Amino acid sequence: MNKVAAHFYDRVMRGVELAGLGEWRAELLGTLEGAVIEIGAGTGRNLDLYPSSVTRLVACEPNRHMRAHLEHALAAGTGAVGAVEVVDAPAEHLPFPDATFDAAVSTLVLCSVDDPTAALDEVRRVLRPGGRLVFIEHVAAEDRPGRLAWQHRLEPVWKRLAGNCHLTRRTEDAIGGAGFELERVERASMRKAPPFVRPTVRGSAHRPAAGEVSPAG
Repeated sequence: MNKVAAHFYDRVMRGVELAGLGEWRAELLGTLEGAVIEIGAGTGRNLDLYPSSVTRLVACEPNRHMRAHLEHALAAGTGAVGAVEVVDAPAEHLPFPDATFDAAVSTLVLCSVDDPTAALDEVRRVLRPGGRLVFIEHVAAEDRPGRLAWQHRLEPVWKRLAGNCHLTRRTEDAIGGAGFELERVERASMRKAPPFVRPTVRGSAHRPAAGEVSPAG
């Protein structure tokens, strides 16, 4: 994402946040505790929503323009968690040892990573057994063939305009395929967003603990 897009990102998303996305974020993040890693933390939209039960928060953001806004938000005192570690790292290459975190957060991120399979493998690796992944992602309109066809048509151009954002990813399948056990999944329309990015999936999953059989075996 370029400097101009990063500058206007929060303004563009304001109506979407007020129409329901902000409530979705708060609901998911309010359940977290312990050490948490957020991939693609962007401008820091989630910072105010983490509960006091989060004892460590690492915000990973590889885009230098978005990271600048994130660091500015922290400098201005945004955030419910005390010290937040900002890390320049893509989701596909997280610079942490295995089993470091109790939870991971992905909100509107997996649409734009270069390799969602590698990203989810990395998230699973840095989570402790039993650790949770909470997510909100816009996805392919699998139940709307006409809209899905438009997503396929628009995706090549949209990727160039919107920082590699893909319109047709099947993120629920990718999460399960990465060895997570899906706990809760909800599909809904992201109101006030353009029609081709409205289909969303949100919920939680966990890394199977020792002795628990995961979907990927």
